[in-house]
Amino acid sequence: MITVKKPFAIVILNYNGKAYLEKFLPIVIENSENLAEIIVADNFSTDESVSFLKNNFPNMSLIQIDKNYGYAGGYNKALSQINAKYFVLLNSDLEVTKDWLLTIYDYLEDNENVAGAQPKILSYHQKDTFEHAGASGGWLDILGYPFCRGRIFDTVEIDHGQYNSIQSIAWASGAAMIVRSSVFNNFGGLDGDFFAHMEEIDFCWRTKNAGFDWVVIPSSTVFHVGGGTLDYENPRKTFLNFRNSLWCLQKNDTSKFLIFKILSRLVLDGIAGLQFLLKGKSKLTIAIIKAHWSYFSTIFKTQQKRKSNNKNNQQYKIGLKNKNGFLNKSIVLQYFAKGKKTFNSLFD
Repeated sequence: MITVKKPFAIVILNYNGKAYLEKFLPIVIENSENLAEIIVADNFSTDESVSFLKNNFPNMSLIQIDKNYGYAGGYNKALSQINAKYFVLLNSDLEVTKDWLLTIYDYLEDNENVAGAQPKILSYHQKDTFEHAGASGGWLDILGYPFCRGRIFDTVEIDHGQYNSIQSIAWASGAAMIVRSSVFNNFGGLDGDFFAHMEEIDFCWRTKNAGFDWVVIPSSTVFHVGGGTLDYENPRKTFLNFRNSLWCLQKNDTSKFLIFKILSRLVLDGIAGLQFLLKGKSKLTIAIIKAHWSYFSTIFKTQQKRKSNNKNNQQYKIGLKNKNGFLNKSIVLQYFAKGKKTFNSLFD
């Protein structure tokens, strides 16, 4: 067990990311070590990541995982070996800024009902533009579709300071998620079956159902390369996103219209698959079909998880379901039918 004496344990889950470690790890150390101990958890890389770390950072804690469990399983394995007040789940392809944890630390210390937070996430390659995975905080629509302050579907906004206020959100990006270790452990960590993608949304939603809040603190800014492990139009990524999103909805939506919502999602997913086909992206269409079959084959298992989550939430709940960050509209309708491409336009 690694006991961290500083407030934060920054845990970088690495898989074949030697180039990112070489580029960004020194910056993480320089801008974080006053409040955090940095730990690298290697998810059974096949490149030279481990030898690079041992040769260049011999005093840094290194957790070597026995196989690639994906983002979800890898973090569960790593964090079970760490004792700290706050966990920071940080992607290897991310540049942090000076004292980026300071305002987050102050806020979490003053707000015990907040399970965790994320910084504002901008694009590393276009530093005036929000990054796809998180932007300035994650939201969910009425059907469980995720979007962000600063990014809806493929429309990414330029950062003009329009989302610089601290705000409650539905989910924090897994690229830079700060979470109380007590909450992470009490709620069973991430769902390892997700492997990668959407698991952070599932986790945040579970805690929201128990009354906890999540926030974005934009005075803390980081820059994310994005697509570091899987490109945004990789069929594997498409499969995981579509399947995991359905799992997430079934596990966590507490409304009496859940079946209707799942059916609606299946229809909309089918339309998305048709659009991919018409654009000549047949591999993505096939990925959606495979995602649906995978979902159907696990419906009963997912329902058992839903029941287990409900029992766990009763044990650790701190209040009524927290509805901050949930849009009581269809983001698909708002975006495609009404032409509302930016976050603020959703509330006009």
